[in-house]
Amino acid sequence: MTGREKPRQNWAGLFNISFGFFGIQIGFVLQNSNMSRIFQTLGASMDDLPVLWIAAPLTGLIVQPIIGYLSDRTWNVLGRRRPYFLTGAVFAALSLFLMPLAPTFAAPLVFAALLLWVLDASLNISMEPFRAFVGDMLDRSQHATGYAVQTAFIGAGAVAAAIFPWLLEQFGVSNVAATGEIPETVRWSFWAGAVALFAAIGWTVLTTQEYSPEQLAEFEAEREVQDSAGVAALAQKGYVGPLAWIAAGGGVALLVAPLGLEKEIYLLGGLLATYGVLSAIGIMLAKQGKSANMLSSIVGDFSGMPETMKRLALVQFFSWSALFIMWIYSGPIVSQYFFGSADPTTAAYNEGANWWNLIYTIQNGVAAIAALALLPVLARRFGKAMTHTICLMLGAAGFLGFFVLRDPNLLIVCEVLKGIAWASILAMPYAILASSLPQAKLGIYMGLFNVFIVVPQLLVATVMGSIMKAFFPTEPIWTMAFAAGTLVVAALAMLRVRVPADNPA
Repeated sequence: MTGREKPRQNWAGLFNISFGFFGIQIGFVLQNSNMSRIFQTLGASMDDLPVLWIAAPLTGLIVQPIIGYLSDRTWNVLGRRRPYFLTGAVFAALSLFLMPLAPTFAAPLVFAALLLWVLDASLNISMEPFRAFVGDMLDRSQHATGYAVQTAFIGAGAVAAAIFPWLLEQFGVSNVAATGEIPETVRWSFWAGAVALFAAIGWTVLTTQEYSPEQLAEFEAEREVQDSAGVAALAQKGYVGPLAWIAAGGGVALLVAPLGLEKEIYLLGGLLATYGVLSAIGIMLAKQGKSANMLSSIVGDFSGMPETMKRLALVQFFSWSALFIMWIYSGPIVSQYFFGSADPTTAAYNEGANWWNLIYTIQNGVAAIAALALLPVLARRFGKAMTHTICLMLGAAGFLGFFVLRDPNLLIVCEVLKGIAWASILAMPYAILASSLPQAKLGIYMGLFNVFIVVPQLLVATVMGSIMKAFFPTEPIWTMAFAAGTLVVAALAMLRVRVPADNPA
């Protein structure tokens, strides 16, 4: 049976579907660019920061598959995905509002750390269904354009959140504060961000009307699948795989002390072992015939991912490894190699840090423009898969520029190239995935796909420090060469991805 096509959305419809992501990205950028500053203001040492920050990747790893699973099975007065948009928006806005007030609470550092967990979980609750929402609302012929519009709002939100504190300072709002207090620029940025986030997501909730389950079944009849298929396949599996994961986790943990690895490696071992335990429980429940349980469904769908998704997951893994290397190391590298100082107390170091903030804003601006003006054109000309391959190679060239150049002004060219790659990373894999997956499981598959964003973050955070300590202890510039190499690997992996009818966008 062949499903009928969904009605095409005009630009107003595309705007309404994705505008909420503008607010979500404001929340993420305010979190990413200010939380270390807030933690240190409240008394955290530099060594405390990785432990405090671990909330972000762990929350995404846990929340996104669960929300994907639940949103596939939800239908109420607000629809399928919109209840999660609104729930996440309420708690994220509340967290943003309370965060600058942390110094007024007892145990302010603990309060801020707990709020970070709530904030990141809330942002993930809103964000994950947005990926599936585009696939729900658009016909396959509009997927590339739909995810490009979403990417444009991601870039615009990042620019708005990054530039707002600077604008406040230009208007005389204080950027410094007494010991233990949050600067006024940060306070007002968080409060304005709370309003913008809630308003943007509220706009999407109010201006869109989701298709009913019956309508979706008509649209996607030829790709509907048995909901219990993943659990049935899981019931046929043995326990060798889970035991191997548990053994691998234990082995990694046991190597930390003898090899002198960073203590964060214990987290990596713990995650491997935890996945093994959860897999074993999921298999046991499936063998007992308990098909209607979340754990078996998630584990079953993860182990039984469609072939296109498996190949894209490898591309995502290497792409996001490069991005997390960039976010961790780019600022210090610009200061050390382009402005001549690795000492955070010097004027040269801070000049370099300011320059990095500026050119990173340029990267996000380029991503917003490229998403609308370049990606749909390339996708129509070359197809989604080849477009993504081209953009990843441009990103690799941008990273390599950091390694070979020494004029800070030329870094703008590097950021333009990386901005194009960033736009494609946020758009093309999701457009390909949405066109290749059954509608009935779009939420859970999108949630599982995002695991390959979180795992590289955890891996880079736990392993990269040990690699640098062992091979390049005083030369962080090598991380840029490493990032360029991982994007090349991602581009090569992309050549293995086949997209049915990969022509019109």
